[in-house]
Amino acid sequence: MRINGFSGMDIDSMVTSLMTAKKLPFNKLTQQKQILEWTRDSYRELNSKIVQLSDKLQNMNRSESMNTQQSTVTGNTTAVKADANANASSTPMSVVVSKLATKSSMQTASGLQTAGTTPTDATKKTTLEQIAGSGASGTYELNINDKTITFLKTDTIEAVIGRINSENANVSASFDEISGKFSITAKDYGTNNNIKLTGADKQPKDSTLMELFGITSSDVKVAEAGEVTVTNTTDNSTKTYKPDGDSINVNGVKLTLLETTGITGPAKITTQSDPAKAIETIKSFVDTYNELLGLMNTKMGEQKYRDFPPLTADQRKDMKEDEIKQWEEKAKSGLLKNDSILSSAVSSMRMVISSKLGDLSSIGITTGQYYENGKLKIDETKLKAALTTAPEKVVNIFQGSSSVDKAKSLFSQLRSELNAPLEMFVKKVGTSKVDTDGSFTLNADSIMGKQLKNYNSRITEFERKMKDAETRYYKQFTAMETAMSKYQSQSSSLTSYLQ
Repeated sequence: MRINGFSGMDIDSMVTSLMTAKKLPFNKLTQQKQILEWTRDSYRELNSKIVQLSDKLQNMNRSESMNTQQSTVTGNTTAVKADANANASSTPMSVVVSKLATKSSMQTASGLQTAGTTPTDATKKTTLEQIAGSGASGTYELNINDKTITFLKTDTIEAVIGRINSENANVSASFDEISGKFSITAKDYGTNNNIKLTGADKQPKDSTLMELFGITSSDVKVAEAGEVTVTNTTDNSTKTYKPDGDSINVNGVKLTLLETTGITGPAKITTQSDPAKAIETIKSFVDTYNELLGLMNTKMGEQKYRDFPPLTADQRKDMKEDEIKQWEEKAKSGLLKNDSILSSAVSSMRMVISSKLGDLSSIGITTGQYYENGKLKIDETKLKAALTTAPEKVVNIFQGSSSVDKAKSLFSQLRSELNAPLEMFVKKVGTSKVDTDGSFTLNADSIMGKQLKNYNSRITEFERKMKDAETRYYKQFTAMETAMSKYQSQSSSLTSYLQ
């Protein structure tokens, strides 16, 4: 808190005027920092949009996203689920599930109880010591599928289950609180995944977990194959399958076996062409591609308003909210005008499309007018017709038909080209190649991160110097006032002598 002296001068106003001149280079520095931050935010937005398209391309490159075949289940709809792949046959089938495949498993014969004169039903919070009683061992072992898992007597059943399920023994443990039964089941089907239980003959015998629970190797149930009969209802030819799992593939249709057909009767499968899913995938791709391409072209073509630098704190004080908003819209415009990273990305994207334009045009996908800068357009009628009459051709354009063609497919090539601008953004801006929403922390060691550090350091130093200068001005004015006060005192004294 400063108080003006007695000279009649407005020292605060004078110091403020002097400091205003000194703040000019400081304001320039803060404006440069603001422009850098705005530019970085624009890059970050574009990085997220590119990652979104790249992720979408990866998902779309899976065969099921362009599947033009649709299987329908009638009759017994609860026993079988049918999913056709792109090459599924239209052969109608009747499916009878006589037996489901089983997984290897073992279970306590009865519900677990606590030891003692008045046993109580065990819960997930019951400890091994409570089940064993006074003769409890300090530790218990489970030797299963060549894995040895050790438990403390103070471990609860819930803890035991958690340990078993996390030890990569290819089994899953569970406890039914209604029946009180503890069970272990193989994670996978098949005789190769039968549970191997060892250690029940170790001494002392009550040191093994399965001995405590009353389970031995003889209680292990081995996996069994299922039995499914499929009939081609066109010519009544029949084939029986013995699946070692919960599904089989017949005529390009994956049949997931849910329950035996029993007296309800067989499940009937019909497969026909349905381009709806593929059309949805292609439309989604075109929309996302156009959005990204449009955003890049907009950023590169924005007008730059050099007469609208970022506002300083002093300027904001005298402006309304709407005025600030309109000013900053112009100040942010053109920050990425003719940007080399965006220019290269747009060129690469359009080159991939151009290389496929002949094939794309034949299925109803074309580029717009020259002034639309490569925007894609879809003739849905033509696309639907192509997917109905020649679905393999359409799928091959976007996904490829073999491991060799997949690398040359539209989705793969475009995703590969998008990796280049992402790499540049990571190096320059400090973004992430997996950030889809701009929520990741930017790398401070990137090129722009280091520039920002430099600005912050220079601004801090400049603020210190301005503070010192302001203090020095006040000291100088104070000294001047002190001198003037002495002068006035001496003048008054001399005048009194002369009177």
